[in-house]
Amino acid sequence: MKPIEQKAITNIRFLAAESVQKANSGHPGLPIGSAPMAFTLWKQMKHDPKDATWTGRDRFVLSAGHASMLEYSLLHLFGYGLSIEELKNFRQWGSKTPGHPEFGHTIGVETTTGPLGQGIATAVGMAMAETRLAAEFNREGYPIVDNYTYALSGDGCLMEGVASEAASLAGHLGLGKLILLYDRNEITIEGSTNLAFTEDVGKRFEAYGWTVQHVDNGEDIELIGKAIENAKADTKHPSLIIVKTEIAHGTPKANSASAHGEPLGDDAIKAMREYYGWSEEPFSVPADVKEYFAELQKGYSKQHADYDAMLAGYQKAYPELYQKWVAWHEKKLPEALKQDARLWSATGSKATRAVSGEVLNIFAEYLPNLFGGSADLAPSNKTELKGKGFFDAANRAGANIHFGIREFAMAAICNGIQLYGGFHAFCATFLVFTDYLKPALRLSAIMHQPVVYVMTHDSIGVGEDGPTHQPIEHLAALRATPDVLVFRPADAKETAASYIMAFEANKPSVLALTRQNLPQYEETGAGAYQGGYILKDAKNGKPDVILMASGSEVELLYKAADLLEADGISSRIVSMPCLDLFDEQDAAYKESVLPRNVRARVAVEAASAYSWDRYVGLDGETVCLDHFGASAPATILFKEFGFTAQNVVKAAKASIAKAK
Repeated sequence: MKPIEQKAITNIRFLAAESVQKANSGHPGLPIGSAPMAFTLWKQMKHDPKDATWTGRDRFVLSAGHASMLEYSLLHLFGYGLSIEELKNFRQWGSKTPGHPEFGHTIGVETTTGPLGQGIATAVGMAMAETRLAAEFNREGYPIVDNYTYALSGDGCLMEGVASEAASLAGHLGLGKLILLYDRNEITIEGSTNLAFTEDVGKRFEAYGWTVQHVDNGEDIELIGKAIENAKADTKHPSLIIVKTEIAHGTPKANSASAHGEPLGDDAIKAMREYYGWSEEPFSVPADVKEYFAELQKGYSKQHADYDAMLAGYQKAYPELYQKWVAWHEKKLPEALKQDARLWSATGSKATRAVSGEVLNIFAEYLPNLFGGSADLAPSNKTELKGKGFFDAANRAGANIHFGIREFAMAAICNGIQLYGGFHAFCATFLVFTDYLKPALRLSAIMHQPVVYVMTHDSIGVGEDGPTHQPIEHLAALRATPDVLVFRPADAKETAASYIMAFEANKPSVLALTRQNLPQYEETGAGAYQGGYILKDAKNGKPDVILMASGSEVELLYKAADLLEADGISSRIVSMPCLDLFDEQDAAYKESVLPRNVRARVAVEAASAYSWDRYVGLDGETVCLDHFGASAPATILFKEFGFTAQNVVKAAKASIAKAK
């Protein structure tokens, strides 16, 4: 190791330790212990700190997101524009250095991490995206898609099940450009990993189909660098590099649990200075270290310039393919797609899951960069893109993905695909199994990634499968999650509108779709873009009661309205396919749909009533389901649980009486 390299590594360590100490909060141990590994990787990575969004860059994911100060120190030293003042403001209000890396908040951060294991799964998605884009666009002499995806994890990431799900799939797919570096310091918050984690991780990954290497000395950057080069040379298998490190190496708290998640303390930092012979002022970067990283930048700039020259040559040699490349990276939907008559002309009784499959395949005609699949449920979810092939080790151009029964990994992988760029990512399972993927959906929302979640079998309409498969609380839980659009369309036109809004959004969307057939309505259509709208109004425009519902229960409103009218009670029918979008409308529009002077209101939905409280008011009623379902045919369940026109009428009359 050259002296300047050792000095640069030591600088990383002190910036991390000093930032945590100043904040009096954070995780100094892993950044100190893994600094040689991270420095070695970043030094030889293909990236350009002067242009963090350069398409040709390698991707780096800090799956062990609690070690955020490692990444922030690297971003500062390598010249990404993250100032020393931001390091001093670690974990403070308004800083660019929050407690865990956040995509879109800090330049150079590829994905939000922190919930352990998800970073590994997200990296798998990035590697899949790279492989598929390369198959689509690369031509001899023009490898315009040619990068590696690296992830750095700790012991905790490899205990989490989502990492195992994703690693298993990565090995099956033979993702040879995925490299996982494992900081094996054998310490977690409670103490030694021997308390709960004694398996042979290397053998596990070998069983997954990964190539595994061991580096027994985390301070030896030559061995680490050689291991990375070996991993890059193996194009048939993803690679795991297990690096034995010492948490908080060179400090009095080395190899102790206290170094994991709390500041070292002034005395320990003083002792650390003595160990490393570091006499620089806190938060300083010596002139020779700055010069060293500036010299590295010349090489990164040349890589970028060479890539740009190749891309210019590609544009001349393959002009049509280049235009396709540009189109794949566009986010706005083609107008011709939104106007396609097939989206708006469905007839007869159809389940919205079946309509969804038809709509998705129409979208695929216009959007060849759709990339996604189901958690072993494509025949039920109707999500297969017909004639588009399946992505696997033998066919890198397939648009469909067999995720297997791995809901959590599936969603996190789709985050990686979406973050990589060039794709519209989607995934599918039953609505009840959002319980399994919710943590990844939450990160989709935090990162504002428009992953589309196709969630079918949306209610007790599942029928005979019983309460384990019948979602009750799920719509309320999803609607309670910030920056998620939850769509529950009532017919084919609302389903089409939901897809258009989902693919044009800057946030994730959940489409809750029925197993059972539903009628089509003349009145549905463009109003769905507002999230809630009037389908049928009282003849004088002054209803005695407002009936509102989403999805399959809209049908009940029509039947109940007829019964009410026979009793001399006028009603307004409101479809609410997306409560989130309705809430975003201006006050005048919301007043036009739900006028405050009409206090008699009924909300109907075969799910928890929690989502509807803000619409029905104190005088309103709900016909909802606040207990688990049962096993029986759907028609029996809807009747037994009170989802009848007569029950809606009863609720309407009760609300009218209260409003008086």
